[in-house]
Amino acid sequence: MNLSVLDFFTIGIGPSSSHTVGPMRAAHRFVKRLGEAGTLATTARIEAHLYGSLALTGKGHGTDRAILFGLEGETPEAIDVDTMPARLETIRSRQSLRLHGTHEIAFDEKASVLFHRSETLPAHSNGLRFVAFDQAGAELLRRTYYSVGGGFVVNEEAAQRDELSTDQRFLPYPFRTGDDLLRMAQESGRSVSAMTLCNEAAWR
Repeated sequence: MNLSVLDFFTIGIGPSSSHTVGPMRAAHRFVKRLGEAGTLATTARIEAHLYGSLALTGKGHGTDRAILFGLEGETPEAIDVDTMPARLETIRSRQSLRLHGTHEIAFDEKASVLFHRSETLPAHSNGLRFVAFDQAGAELLRRTYYSVGGGFVVNEEAAQRDELSTDQRFLPYPFRTGDDLLRMAQESGRSVSAMTLCNEAAWR
């Protein structure tokens, strides 16, 4: 797996990277996928299913709020936290969401954000499943994600392969262990910080 240093030092809304940051990213990823599939405009209803630890402690950690904002297209890094209370009140009072910030749908939170407290998905204790439907009730898209800690999110396929990241970008100094890093430093004549900087340049 390839991870940037900045993946470990990320911005989040708190209080929990696995219960708020991860679910927001998963919800954002789902609506982005709807857009890529060309079904965002025909989506009339969305269900968010929470399992395991997310279902048991999600209310206290704000998982439900994070999902609502993620469905509206927000990310933990970019959301204006000062607007969150008013926006949340608007969503709940009007019972509507603007998917990806562009497509408005009716949204009954109690019927659409479902906490399965006695169920756990197979790959991880922090499981989420999103399902989108059209006006006739036909299913448009279904995706399962796992919030595996630190704000990282993987889909069902990656979780089954035990992959934290599926990014296969070429890095000039790829390493898996500290021994690899020390060996490359000796072979290249570069310091660890210099090699890290080269790797980061590949990300940006």
